[in-house]
Amino acid sequence: MAGIIGTNVVTQIGFIVRDIEKAKRKFAEFLGVEPPPHFEAGKYEVTRTTVEGRPAPDANCLLAFFDVGPNVQIELIQPNGAKSTWQDFLDMHGEGIHHIAFNVKDMDSRVKACEEFGMKCLQRGKYGDGNGEYAYMDATADLKCIIELLENY
Repeated sequence: MAGIIGTNVVTQIGFIVRDIEKAKRKFAEFLGVEPPPHFEAGKYEVTRTTVEGRPAPDANCLLAFFDVGPNVQIELIQPNGAKSTWQDFLDMHGEGIHHIAFNVKDMDSRVKACEEFGMKCLQRGKYGDGNGEYAYMDATADLKCIIELLENY
C-alpha cells in the first residue's frame, strides 16, 4: 500500500508558530525533553525556493525539530514575514498544524503524481544544507491538509 507517492509512512508533522522560542519551550515541557536548537531554513543560493512556481528569494523561516518516534518528527516553523506557504498559512489560519510529510524517492515524478491527483505545488526548494529537497502540495480540497514531500539525497 504505497499510494501515489510511493509510501504511506508519515515522517513529520509540521506546525506554524509565531514565536519559535515559546513553542519550543511548551513542546519540550509537554514531551519531557530539552528544547532543541533552531536555525534558519537556509540561504536562497542553496534552497532555490519557489512559491507557486516563482522564485522566492526572501521566503525563509526558523525551524526546530523534535524526534517523537522511531522515524517521526514534530517540526516547528516560524515564518519570516515574506511570501511563502508558511506565512500564507499563518496569515489565513493563525498557528497550527501546517502539513504532514512523507519521505519519497524521485521528487519530480512524485510531484507530478500529486498534481495528476489534483494537488497544486505551493512551494518547493532544497534543504538549507543542500542534502535534499521538499515540496508542499496543496491537498486541502480532498485531504484537508498540506502534504509535504521530502527527498533526502
